[in-house]
Amino acid sequence: EVQLQASGGGLVKPGGSLRLSCEASGFNFVDYALGWFCQAPGERREGLSTISGRDGYSYVRDSVRGRFTISSDSAKNTVYLQMNSLKPEDTAVYYCNADPYDSRVASYWGLGTLVTVSS
Repeated sequence: EVQLQASGGGLVKPGGSLRLSCEASGFNFVDYALGWFCQAPGERREGLSTISGRDGYSYVRDSVRGRFTISSDSAKNTVYLQMNSLKPEDTAVYYCNADPYDSRVASYWGLGTLVTVSS
């Protein structure tokens, strides 16, 4: 059974940091690109950052580059999102995604973890 278990969300003050984790199971990590998305209240879900399970190549969206960093530990089948200098507008539910390199295979979503940035 494929599972993506996201954790690490919570309440943090502006300027603070959080590290989100997404533990994957039930599929071969190296056959997927792992990503983080966020969905703010009333907004569409949007992509933030991805990392290749094969070679570690990563992409971070311009709007969060320099504040957010994605990384992975293939031995633990876990992908991380380090979020620094958090702003109130970062408040959202954060989701992890596993997107297969084989287009015949479905992508997977984990349940989200809520990040609230507020003083």
